[in-house]
Amino acid sequence: MALWCWWGLARQRLAGLLAAVGQCACVVTACGWGESGDSNAARSGGSRPCLGEARPARIYKEGSSPLVVESSELVKMDQSMVRLWVKTEPFIVGALQIPPPSKFSMHYLRKMSTYVRMRASEGCYPRLFWPMWRHIACGKLQLAKDLAWLYFEIFDSLVDRTPEERLEWAEVVSSCTSEEELEKQRNKLSVDTLQFLLFLYIQQLNKISLRTSLIGEEWPSPRDKSQSANLTGKSTCQNKNWNDYTHQAFVQNHLLDLLELLLDPDQLSASSHSTHSSLVSPEAVRALSFLIEGTVNKTRTVHPLHELALWQPLYVKNGYSKITKAFSFPKLEVWLRACLTGSPFGTSACLKSGKKLAWAQQVEGTTKRAKIACNAHMVPEVHRMVVMSQVYKQTLAKSSDTLVGAHVKIHRCNESFIYLLSPLRSVTIEKCRNSTFVLGPVQTAIHLHSCDNVKVIGICYHLSISSTTSCTFNILTPTHPLILLGNQAVTFAPYHTHYPMLEDHMAQMGLATVPNYWDSPMLVCKENSDASVFRLLPPNEFYTFVIPFEMEGDTTETPGGLPHAYQKALSQREQKIQVWQKTVKEAGLTKDQRKQFQVLVENKFYEWLIHTGHRQQLDSLVPPAAGSKQAAG
Repeated sequence: MALWCWWGLARQRLAGLLAAVGQCACVVTACGWGESGDSNAARSGGSRPCLGEARPARIYKEGSSPLVVESSELVKMDQSMVRLWVKTEPFIVGALQIPPPSKFSMHYLRKMSTYVRMRASEGCYPRLFWPMWRHIACGKLQLAKDLAWLYFEIFDSLVDRTPEERLEWAEVVSSCTSEEELEKQRNKLSVDTLQFLLFLYIQQLNKISLRTSLIGEEWPSPRDKSQSANLTGKSTCQNKNWNDYTHQAFVQNHLLDLLELLLDPDQLSASSHSTHSSLVSPEAVRALSFLIEGTVNKTRTVHPLHELALWQPLYVKNGYSKITKAFSFPKLEVWLRACLTGSPFGTSACLKSGKKLAWAQQVEGTTKRAKIACNAHMVPEVHRMVVMSQVYKQTLAKSSDTLVGAHVKIHRCNESFIYLLSPLRSVTIEKCRNSTFVLGPVQTAIHLHSCDNVKVIGICYHLSISSTTSCTFNILTPTHPLILLGNQAVTFAPYHTHYPMLEDHMAQMGLATVPNYWDSPMLVCKENSDASVFRLLPPNEFYTFVIPFEMEGDTTETPGGLPHAYQKALSQREQKIQVWQKTVKEAGLTKDQRKQFQVLVENKFYEWLIHTGHRQQLDSLVPPAAGSKQAAG
């Protein structure tokens, strides 16, 4: 009898457990997250990661598929399972490194948010077309037209586009024969309105605060020291655009403003603020994905914010209602604050947990040690980052998968020659001296800050410089180089080198040879109204640059060629060399005289190498000893 009762009780419990599991499975399938009968999965044609799997917490990948979760995970669900962080790229590339225009304040951006919705049918919402932004920027925010286009263009460079689309736009622009024709083509361009509002708001990142200046945390000078992370992962005074702690604090401190900026006008009070009953649309949360992404249960799949927010098990926490098809403003704000944490893809994580690379050698007699770190082995391709610091008196040359599509920061390098011959996402060069940087095509921006006597050779979409002295830029760029605050003796020259894979790398990044505005820099700040801060290199001072490494590839000459004046100067110099060689040949020197003459020429050449500093460059090209070869990576 006891055995029968035990068996009956066991059957009853088993039936109850099966019913509970079945109910959970039905919920998951009905929400579009189940693996069987999922029409979205069939359309995407790919398997989805199971969020309950045990996986290395530090290895991430991209994912935009609807979330999948095992039924047992629903029982364990709590608020801590969702981890959100602030994306790094909008701040590294998108935040212009100058104080923002005064009318980028919340007061005016809130007015703009209402204005664009009221004129949705005129090309303002949900896509903001260039003519309407030009009208708003020039007529309402009192910006110059060039500055209005600059912000529009920088934001547009952050939008995901195929290389073919980028090259197609370059072809359209280069075919325009007048300013009117170019403006006609620009009028066809549009950006996501809500994301653009957020982009304008984060320009406040580099706003100078009088209060913090007075207490010593910030001082408004061209070479100010703002917080960042050094190669030990600790916070020091550096570039805000690369400081993920600053990014997180910025979003946390301004989250209320960011959310209010995305609200529909009818959800605001008479004073243009949110109320306890305000509702946030899914479109607004999707726009916030421009700044925020995350994971679930420490899995390695990265999802944009809106996918996580619209995951049904989180509705109770973030306040989404199927009835209103919107989020409760207070609940959404609380949920976001509770889930926001440090970025696993930021500079700090790269320095703390990234792979240390032995690309550079320790120079004898120096106390500083070169430090190079990357996160390529543990993050999705779109989040790759390489940070190098204190490379001193040496040549460093790399063409590596580690660099492809990476954000690169080069910090405090001195008397060095650095070649990064791979397609890159962005490059920031900071506090470097007496060095030459030869870069592969950079898809977004190269930025220099606080550098002295530095030469940069590269192809990029944007170039911006601040607080530089005696720097030279041999560049090819489809946009106007940006001269920000605090620059002296800047020289611009045409791009003048090549390496075998260059044209392939350009195509991979969507960069063309035309248009090329290397010689038309833009003085962005009023303080920089004096055009004497820069010059164009005179043709008689121009020489080509040879990259002294063997690689496979088809590029055999400088893409796009050289401007006529510079090509003419090279031809004239070559003619002089030929005349000189002919003169020496016809001089009728004896064998001993030829030897003496040869020694004299070599001595003069040797003196010239030492005087110009090229001796060090040649010496550093000698391969290191077998026991100290640079590590691959």
